[in-house]
Amino acid sequence: MIELEVQDYYKGLPALDQVKINTLFARAVLEQRIPGKVYADSKEKPGAFYVVHPYGMSLVYGAAANPDFHHRLSDYITGRGENRIQAEWLQGDPAGDWSERIDAIAAAHNSTLPAGGRESGQDNYRAIEKNTRVNFSFDREAYCAARAQFFKQEADLVRTGKEHFFAQTGSVLPRFFWRDEEHFVAEGAGYSILEDGGVASTAFSSCITADQLEIGIETAEASRGKGYAFTVCAALIDYCLDHRLEPVWACRLENQGSYYLAQKLGFKPSLTLPYYRLAL
Repeated sequence: MIELEVQDYYKGLPALDQVKINTLFARAVLEQRIPGKVYADSKEKPGAFYVVHPYGMSLVYGAAANPDFHHRLSDYITGRGENRIQAEWLQGDPAGDWSERIDAIAAAHNSTLPAGGRESGQDNYRAIEKNTRVNFSFDREAYCAARAQFFKQEADLVRTGKEHFFAQTGSVLPRFFWRDEEHFVAEGAGYSILEDGGVASTAFSSCITADQLEIGIETAEASRGKGYAFTVCAALIDYCLDHRLEPVWACRLENQGSYYLAQKLGFKPSLTLPYYRLAL
């Protein structure tokens, strides 16, 4: 794997256009909307790519690469190399054999780890864990019916601004997907519910293109169970519909809260694929 210079990130876009899963996070890096890293099998004529979003999401895709790329990919995934600096959630283009390669790498790597897993107390326990990623399609009719029933009209709902950018607590936050508050306000969109002087829940564009907007959602722990997540997401979906943007949702199947919220909002599961947790 060769790290590409920023000015060469565009070389990964034609191959990304052929990937038939949700790849908005990778596109945001390739189009330099947010800093990230891009690796390839060649600087001059790359055919295989590995894109890392700063939030820790990564994607490997493209044509069959040379053996050196596969060897370095194995080192990177297993942590034997020195260029991975954070934990990642990795997915491979299902049109290629990337998942099969990752499965083989994971099986070989995990077989060398101490028995007992994390519970063994071993500091060097760095298993590659296989989860499931779900992509959804949006059903506008189902959404409209749900909105009429569940939208909280009395909520203190506001457009997410600079003053809210750092105020929301949790793990899925605008500051992890945008360079800063000015960048978010200028190019992104979001809605927040305010409660007791703070931000209770926020739905925001984690990635956005000319025709799609991927939804990120976070609700403060003390404010969960009140229907706020549905309301802020509905406000953002309304924004999408007003601006001719397709609302996009994807999550781990194991994240049951996100999985069922998506369906409550009118999204339908359309595709599942392996999703690998790479420990640091």
